[in-house]
Amino acid sequence: MSVGEKVDVMAHDISLPELTFRGMFLGMLLTAIFTASNVYLGLKVGLTFSSSIPAAVISVAVLRMFKNSNILENNMVQTQVSAAGTLSAIIFVIPGLLMCGYWTHFPLWQTFLICICGGTLGVIFTIPLRRAMVVHSDLTYPEGRAAAEILKAGSVVPGENNKEKVKDDENGLREIGFGTGIAALTGLCSSGFRLLSGEISWAFMAGKAVFNVTCGLSLALLGAGYLIGMAGGMAMLIGLILSWGIITPYFSSLVHIPAGMSMVDFAYSVWSSKVRLIGTGTIGIAALWTLLMLLKPVIDGMKEMWENTKRGGDTAQNLHRMDTDLSPKWMGIIFAITVVCLFGTFYTFVEAIGFSFGLTVAFTCLGTFLAVLIGFLVAAACGYMAGLVGSSSSPISGIGLIGIIISSLAILLLGSTQGIFSTPEGNKFAIAFAIFTTSVILATATISNDNLQDLKTGLLVGATPWRQQVALMIGCVFGACVIAPVLNMLYEAYGFPGAFPRPGMDPSQAMAAPQATLIET
Repeated sequence: MSVGEKVDVMAHDISLPELTFRGMFLGMLLTAIFTASNVYLGLKVGLTFSSSIPAAVISVAVLRMFKNSNILENNMVQTQVSAAGTLSAIIFVIPGLLMCGYWTHFPLWQTFLICICGGTLGVIFTIPLRRAMVVHSDLTYPEGRAAAEILKAGSVVPGENNKEKVKDDENGLREIGFGTGIAALTGLCSSGFRLLSGEISWAFMAGKAVFNVTCGLSLALLGAGYLIGMAGGMAMLIGLILSWGIITPYFSSLVHIPAGMSMVDFAYSVWSSKVRLIGTGTIGIAALWTLLMLLKPVIDGMKEMWENTKRGGDTAQNLHRMDTDLSPKWMGIIFAITVVCLFGTFYTFVEAIGFSFGLTVAFTCLGTFLAVLIGFLVAAACGYMAGLVGSSSSPISGIGLIGIIISSLAILLLGSTQGIFSTPEGNKFAIAFAIFTTSVILATATISNDNLQDLKTGLLVGATPWRQQVALMIGCVFGACVIAPVLNMLYEAYGFPGAFPRPGMDPSQAMAAPQATLIET
C-alpha cells in the first residue's frame, strides 16, 4: 500500500492491526469502569445499559494517539468492553444466594467461573447463528448499527483527511468528562452529603384505590435512558402507566390498608406482591414464544455450519475474511474445557452441603446439563430480541424467570426421590441450587444477547468474525474478574433486602436488587 492510498477495510487481504495488545489493555480499563457501573445500576434499579456505544466513542478518541490505529482495532475494543458490560447482568440473579441465606459473601472463584463459563457458552452457542441472523437477516440490531456509525465517523482511515474527526473526538472526550463530573458531584450530594433527595414519593386515594406518584433524581438513569432509546423508553413509560395508574390502584381497592402502614408503603407492597409478578409473567411468555419462533433460524444456522465443515479445509481457506468464524475444532475444544470447568464449579457448590458422593455427582450432572441445554435454547431468543430492540431493552429478566422455573422443577424431581426436602437445610440447598444454575443460564443469555449485536457491528465495518469471537471471550474474562469484587464491595457497603453483612445497617440504603429479590421469592 503506497502512502496516501485509501484502504478498503472490507477487502479480503488487508494488513491493518485488528486484535492488538494495546486494544486489549484499553478494553480492560474500560471494562472495569463500565462493568462496575452496570453492577451498581442493576442492583439499584434493575436496569443495565449497553456499553458498546460509549466504548466506541472512547476507543476512537484514545487510540487516535497511536499512529496506525484504525476502525478494525477500535471495533475490537468496543466488542470486548460490550461483552464485559453485558455480562454484569448476572447480578439480576446471583444476589439471591445471599438473600436466601445460603451464602454470606460472594466467593471469588465460584462467581468468576459462573461468569466466564456462562459467557463462553454464550459465544459458542451464537456462532452458528451469525449467518442466519446477522448476515442473511433483516433484523435491525439498533445498538450494533449505532456503534458501527460511531466507528465509521470517528476512526482514522488511511488515505483520508481526518482532521475533522480528530476535532470531533476531542470534543466527545470533553463531553464525557463533563458528564462524569456532573454525575459524580450529584451522587456525592445525594448519597454522600444528603443535600439532595434521590427520590420523592406521594400517594393519594380515589375511592378505595391508592395511587402512588414517585419522582427521582438519577443521572445514571438519565444516561441509561439515552442509550436505550425512544422505543425502549416508551415501552417503559407504558408499563409505568399500566402498573401504577391502573393495576396497582385496582388491586389496592380490593383490600384495606393495614393499620399503621402509610399509603406509600401500602402501594409499594401491592406492586411488589401483585403487579411485578404480572409483568414478569408477561416477559416469560414472550420469551417462550420467541423461542418457538426461532427454531427454524437455529436449525438453518447449524445446517450451514455443518455443510461448511463437511466441505473440508480448502473451502474454509477460500472463504472471505469477513465470513470466517472460529473453526468447529476450536469450538469443540473450548466447549469441552468450558463444560469441564462448569462441572467442577457445580461440584464444589454441591459438595459444601455434605451429601453423599453419589448424590453430589447426581446434582452436579443435573446442574451442568440444565445450564448447557437451557443456555443453548435461550441463545437464539436473546440474539433475536437484541436484533429487534437492542441489548439494553432485551427482556433478560424473562430468561431468568424461565431458567429458575425449569431448574426448580428438575431439582424438585430429583430432590423428592432422594428425600432432601425433609430438612430445612435441604430446602435451603434446593433454592440455592436453582439460583446457582440460573446464574449460569443468565450469563449465557446475556452474552448471546450481546454477541450477535457486536457481530452486526463487525459486518458493517469490515471486521473478521473469528477475531471478534475471541475478543468476546477475552471480554468475558475481564468482566468476570471485575464482577465478584464489585458485588462484594456493594454488599459490604449497602447490603441487600433481608441480607446485611453487619447488624444495625440501614435497610433503606440497601441495594434493591429487584430481579434477584423476585427470583429468590
